[in-house]
Order: sequence, then C-alpha cells, then structure tokens
Amino acid sequence: MTEPFRNHSFTTFDGHRRIAEGALRTNALALKNALESGSPGPILIFDNATGRTVEVDTRGTDEEVCARLTALFPSYEQPAAEAPALEPATPRGRGRPKLGVVPREITLLPRHWDWLDTQPGGASVALRKLVEEARRQRSEKDQARKALERAYQFMVTLGGDLPGFEEASRALFANDVMKLKTLLATWPRDVGDHVLRLAQAKQGGSEP
Repeated sequence: MTEPFRNHSFTTFDGHRRIAEGALRTNALALKNALESGSPGPILIFDNATGRTVEVDTRGTDEEVCARLTALFPSYEQPAAEAPALEPATPRGRGRPKLGVVPREITLLPRHWDWLDTQPGGASVALRKLVEEARRQRSEKDQARKALERAYQFMVTLGGDLPGFEEASRALFANDVMKLKTLLATWPRDVGDHVLRLAQAKQGGSEP
C-alpha cells in the first residue's frame, strides 16, 4: 500500500527509477551524484506538490549547490523558525469567551429563520456550523482536484510514452482506482507507485 507524503517534498527519478525523496537539497545532491557518475538519465526532480519538474544548478561543490538552493527556494530550504516564547497566560474572567465574532446583517426567508430557531444554540451557532461544513467540503474537493492534477503532470512527463498512458489518464480522472492500479501494474514499479502516491497525497508545509 502506498503512503502519502507528510510534508512538501520532492522526488528524483533516474529514468524510471526513483533515487531520492525528501527535502529539495537531498534531491539536488542525488541529481548531482547521478550526473557525475555518468548516468544516461534523464534525471529529473519532481515537486510532489505539483507533479512538475524543478530545475537546479548542480555545478560546484555540494556546499555551493545547497547555498544556491537556499537563495532560490528559501521557503523550501531554510530551517523552520523557532517557535516564539509563550506569554504567561492571563486568567480568564467569567462570561463567554472572545471568538472574534463580527456582527453583520443577513437576509433570509421566513422558513429559513423558522428552521434556524429550532437548532441547538440558536441561529448564530447553526449558521457558523453550516459555514464551517461548507468550507470543509470545498477544501476536500480542492485537495482532490490538485491531487489529480499533480499525478497527471507527473504521468505526462515520465509516463507519456509508456503503454496504456491514455487509458490510465482516463482512469485517473474518472477516479477508477482499481482500473488505474491494473494499468499501472504494467509500468515500471517506481513510476506507477509514484502516480498513486501523488493522486492520494495531502501536501503539507515546507520541509527543510
């Protein structure tokens, strides 16, 4: 079973073989090492958040390569900032907690108000729950769309000339997981595995 990516990470392929995964600097050094060893390639670094390739300059020493990455991709390469010191907690007085609520007028039909009045906590609580649920559902749809897009970008680049590419693409966008797995089983293992991981992954924050 494939595992999704925990953080914003990158993956390097030498031909159809995966040779590195993780932080951008890790992949850049793997690319540099493969080039220096005379690998016929192609050797490509993929951004797992988008499925697109990333160009890096591998000239010079390992230290010089990493220094250039820090300058060009600071959000990926700089270590995470230390968490600020917490201020002493201020005792909270009695009453309702401050939620940052902003009062605004809304217009609803009578039947909407009738329904809201029957909900636990009243109209305001019910409306906030409805909004949060709508936001959650939209977020899930956006994540699913991005996952399909990044998987397809990777497929086009590294699997566009592999057998059954068109059919596999249709299965991907149709969310036909079983058919997609069947078709990818005929591809080089690392490539097929990566397509499935990109299609299901939830990308997080940057990784140093």
